[in-house]
Amino acid sequence: MLTTGKAILDVANEHNFAVPAFNISDWAMFKGIVEISEETNAPLIVAIHPDEVAHIGREMVAGIIERAHRSSVPIAIHWDHGATYQQALQAIQYGFTSVMIDASMKPFDENLAITRKVTESAHILGVSVEGELGTIGGNDTYAEGGSDTIIYTDPDDAVTYVEQTGVDSLAIAIGTFHGMYPANMKPELKLDLLKEIKGRVGIPLVLHGGSGNPDDEIREAARTGINKINISTDIKVAYHNKMREVLGNDPKTREPNAIQPACIAAMNEVAAQKIELFGAAGKASLY
Repeated sequence: MLTTGKAILDVANEHNFAVPAFNISDWAMFKGIVEISEETNAPLIVAIHPDEVAHIGREMVAGIIERAHRSSVPIAIHWDHGATYQQALQAIQYGFTSVMIDASMKPFDENLAITRKVTESAHILGVSVEGELGTIGGNDTYAEGGSDTIIYTDPDDAVTYVEQTGVDSLAIAIGTFHGMYPANMKPELKLDLLKEIKGRVGIPLVLHGGSGNPDDEIREAARTGINKINISTDIKVAYHNKMREVLGNDPKTREPNAIQPACIAAMNEVAAQKIELFGAAGKASLY
């Protein structure tokens, strides 16, 4: 059931829940995430950052698409944090059904112009587009990483941006952080800002980051306007911490079938909790 980001998020928008967009960076992670989504009967967005695409290769993207066609739940393949128009075209050529153009660090007019250009081209080919307005903090190498600064999304700008770009979904900054939340900062979502933006633009809204934010705030956000939540750090930490444990227990362990099952199980425990928290469990039946 390979489909587009718009097809998945429009239903989530109508029924007030959020779809997890899990970032994967190897085949075992991807296989595990699809299996837990099928087990919980939840729609899935497979997010792959350009750095991750470079790591896994175009050939694996083809395999991901093939597996998505055979899935019992709807799946979109999403190019996460594309930085240029050329990257968006590359994603479309690879077979992605959803692309993000992140020009949030550029001046507003430049962000608007490049997003509109991507949207015009992608929509001709039936590919969904996510834009971003405002910036979240980050201490990893993705997106606007390297800064503790959060520039909250302005509702007036959001209205103009959506109207003039035609994006299908919009990532907003309301108090989240790429990577682990800094110890010296208190995580807090501006839920009133979320509700104001949602009331004015209407389209599916996206939350990037979220590691360290309280579950009750994430749960409320997923029921009051956020329809897609990106999850990368939390599942990767669970996956690789378990891998370190397995390898440390026996230095002679080398076969993937002896290493990865426990790692996938640890990752999926976290993924299942996110699926439930976002209100996505069982929602594949709506499609």
